[in-house]
Amino acid sequence: MDWTEERIAELKRLWSEGFSASQIAERLGGITRNAVIGKAHRLHLPSRPSPIQRQMGERRQRTRTAVRPAAMRAAPVEAVRAAPPPPAVVAKAAAPSPAPKSFRSGPIDYSSALTLSDRHCHWPIGHPNEPGFHFCGAPAAPGRPYCSAHCQLAYRKTDDAAA
Repeated sequence: MDWTEERIAELKRLWSEGFSASQIAERLGGITRNAVIGKAHRLHLPSRPSPIQRQMGERRQRTRTAVRPAAMRAAPVEAVRAAPPPPAVVAKAAAPSPAPKSFRSGPIDYSSALTLSDRHCHWPIGHPNEPGFHFCGAPAAPGRPYCSAHCQLAYRKTDDAAA
């Protein structure tokens, strides 16, 4: 398929009128949607937003402004931060035991994941950009990357009621 001057002019006209690449390919005949997109790109025709994204954006905007009454809008961030967590969440969060701290001493430097083997716990302690950041380094549970204490934090047991 050759792009003649007439076909290029027609492509530019249809593109500027807002036709989709599929519609342009259908009107020009004998080419695919991808060929139209490629030629438009090589001609440096202005890009257009995806119709899917535009529809989703319009739908979200309508949902936010028209459907939600003022009473249902989100609370300010300060109010959310000040609100205490529900009691059930506090009880579940307190159940796991804290990570063992005694494994930090010894000849192995646990400050880098590169110094740990697969037999050591890879649970990060602290923030990577702050001084004192290190990994737990305790003996790992069989087949897991963490020690048994950190496995309790990392993995949830399935309840019979949840099934």
